Amino acid sequence: MQDSFADGRADPEQDDGDGDESAAQQRPGRLRSATLSSLSFDFASNLLPLPLSEDETNNRRTVPERPLGLVNGIALVVGLQIGSGIFSTPGTITADTGSVGASLLVWLGSGLLAWTGAASFAELGSAIPLNGGAQAYLNYSFGSVMSFEFSWTAIMALKPGSAAIIAIIFGEYVCRIIFNTAVTVEGDILQDVPVLAIKGVAIASVAGVSLLNALSTHIGTRAQIVLTSSKLLALVAIAVMGFVQLGLGRQSPSLQQDIFRGSSHSPGKYALALYSSLWSYDGWDQTNYIAGEMEDTARDLPRVIHISMSTVISLFLVANICYFIVLPQDIVAHSNTVALDFGRALFGPVGGLAFAAIVAVSCFGALNSSLYTSARLIYAAGKEGYLPKYFARLHPKRETPVNSIILQSALTVVMILIGNFRSLVSFYGVCSWFWYLATVTGLLYLRVREPELQRPYRTWLPTPIIFSIVAIFLMIMPCFSAPLEALAAFGFIALGLPVYYLTKGAERSSFSYSSLVTPFASKAPQEDTSLRDERLEMRSGLNVERMPLSRISEATEE
Repeated sequence: MQDSFADGRADPEQDDGDGDESAAQQRPGRLRSATLSSLSFDFASNLLPLPLSEDETNNRRTVPERPLGLVNGIALVVGLQIGSGIFSTPGTITADTGSVGASLLVWLGSGLLAWTGAASFAELGSAIPLNGGAQAYLNYSFGSVMSFEFSWTAIMALKPGSAAIIAIIFGEYVCRIIFNTAVTVEGDILQDVPVLAIKGVAIASVAGVSLLNALSTHIGTRAQIVLTSSKLLALVAIAVMGFVQLGLGRQSPSLQQDIFRGSSHSPGKYALALYSSLWSYDGWDQTNYIAGEMEDTARDLPRVIHISMSTVISLFLVANICYFIVLPQDIVAHSNTVALDFGRALFGPVGGLAFAAIVAVSCFGALNSSLYTSARLIYAAGKEGYLPKYFARLHPKRETPVNSIILQSALTVVMILIGNFRSLVSFYGVCSWFWYLATVTGLLYLRVREPELQRPYRTWLPTPIIFSIVAIFLMIMPCFSAPLEALAAFGFIALGLPVYYLTKGAERSSFSYSSLVTPFASKAPQEDTSLRDERLEMRSGLNVERMPLSRISEATEE
């Protein structure tokens, strides 16, 4: 999942006077960087505050861009959220909640939660036009320790965890095609499909996508354009066919009884269900990156958020209702491949095969996007010293970051081997929502500490408060309902602290023992002086311009 945005600089003509000019001459130059949207697949540091080098600066130039329109903004945010989740998580959500009605409420509630988060991140994106998304906001609000921790978690857990989940979904759909099996209600594991087969196909998909991107950048991006459309095709087909069945008077027993019968009373179960549903909405945090590309942010950004989020929530609710129109609740609750079972129930094995193929292609496209952008993140981290320089090397002929691709693929394969769909979603959920909570807490902190900070878009105050309260619930409940996954997530986050401080100690020591520390810690970030300058500039009331979304483009030196 990771767009980005850019920061500019104030008009130098605003600074008049000999004193100011003299001060400017004595002040060391610093670079401002802008980051490209990961949708365009550039070598962008999506998470790390990495400045462009001076040589790169001399070779950059501004590319005029048209402002992002309302329709394009809505399409971008909607497209980011519709992925493999809606075709895989309805089963786990229904199993955790225990009823059709409760599962639909979870889908609605998680959509509203994502809505509040999107509005909160949009305010941060418009007020802090810095490279790096949540990582930049954490650095601005709380300093380098928190930003390093987030970068550590993103590179080593969030990115490979997300890719592993997508690969497992792909493996389950492909194995259902190969083994031609039907779901029974005897257990949560697909009948007659060995778990090793699912993991094997998942690992093979990771290897295939890695090879695709190692061979050529253009192959990966062109394939992405073709593969992305399949998810929209499948979702529209499910909605149309489901309501056709309802119009013909054909519906499963799921909607012919009390839809809340059997609802769970366990808060922990609902927390796990929320994690699964929120996985499907993943991408809501990207709305902040389009803030600087709008002609009128204060007018258009709220429209983009409200229209896109209401659209996605409606589509997901419609898809789930259509699943229950066609399939009994027990079938849905025991399936991680609900789209396949939907097609099979309507058209027999051929229908199941068709839907499975569409979803599998969609998953392959999502995996391609995930591994592509993750490898570029590792490449950027290696280039600036956050990882060994080995990972900043490009293939001499193909100019692809092969070493970064190998590392990302290896981490993803490890996740696939040690986890399953449910455990990985819980692990990913705890990790990601810890940082969502920290980031939105930073918004509240800045409201108090820097009330004068320019905010082209300012969300309603209860919005981040509600988001934070629910996020705290999501942090606490898995400790009881999924303790191993929660312990692993919190332990992984905590592991970044000794890495950070050991590295800082190594830099202060006269002895070089940094090679004894984990490779990620080859360079812990120091307090970002340019970021402090940005804070001073913003506090002084100077305007901060934004670069076009479609280019990494320009870094300017003062």
